[in-house]
Amino acid sequence: MSFGMRVALLVVATGELIFGILGNGFIGLVNCMEWAKNGKVSAADLILTGLAMSRIIQLWVIILYLLIIGLFPHVYTTTNLAKVLTLLWTLANHLTTWFATCLSIFYFLKIANFSHFFFIWLKWRVNRGVLGLFLGSFFLLPFNLSMQDTVSEWWMNTHGISERNVTLHLDVNTIFYLKILFHSLNYVFPFLLSLISLLLLFLSLVRHTKNLQLNLTGRDSSTDAHRRAMKMVTSFLLLFIIYDISILLASWMFIKVQRYQFMMLFTVISTIFPSGHSFILILGNSKLRQIASRLLRHFKFFERSKTFSFIDII
Repeated sequence: MSFGMRVALLVVATGELIFGILGNGFIGLVNCMEWAKNGKVSAADLILTGLAMSRIIQLWVIILYLLIIGLFPHVYTTTNLAKVLTLLWTLANHLTTWFATCLSIFYFLKIANFSHFFFIWLKWRVNRGVLGLFLGSFFLLPFNLSMQDTVSEWWMNTHGISERNVTLHLDVNTIFYLKILFHSLNYVFPFLLSLISLLLLFLSLVRHTKNLQLNLTGRDSSTDAHRRAMKMVTSFLLLFIIYDISILLASWMFIKVQRYQFMMLFTVISTIFPSGHSFILILGNSKLRQIASRLLRHFKFFERSKTFSFIDII
């Protein structure tokens, strides 16, 4: 792949960065300003704000990674920079994954309706339960970081650029398979939690729809809430699958094939997740959607009157 193609991929990645910062920044700014204005914030808005901020960090790490690979690949492969960026990416990815997982579980507990005593117990303690799950995920973070550091060290040792006296020598195939194994171990649990939340939301919707039919009642607000929540969780799962496949393909190109340009291509594809999902969240949240709509109308008015205030919109 030519230098021009690498520059083109960097331009696309920069566009995704700007796109993602606008979407995630909008979510964070709206919720923070409402928090400052009212002196309180809901649990859902708090999770959304944390997710938006961590995704902005994730996007900056990815664009830095692509800039170094695209313009200075020799710097990446001859220094410990690979380990530093891998650890930063692991931290940002951990935060975004678990914030999104907690959001899926929060939607499920708030909207679904089951008569089981354990579900009712969780529903009454939804805020503390989701907070406990998020904080509990940090017990997995040291394990995640150490695994990624070990894989990076093995790769650097294989290519003769490690500064440690590593006695274990592995071929690139083994390193790649270990990369897949570690990646799966770290993210299969939040994926399964979100998938289970989606399935239980679907079951709750089916039961609710049957009750409406028995009572000869039409569509109600609970049905709409179920469907909106299912759309949000489904979009997260689909984009998360695309993201994971892209990351694994990028790792394969880097570790086994040593084709940095194709690794850049798959990394750019993976950036769709943290960038595009923010706008799905905006469209799925009535408050954010209404503020975004008013913001667009004010922009049109601003073109004519040259006066604009974001505070008045919120």
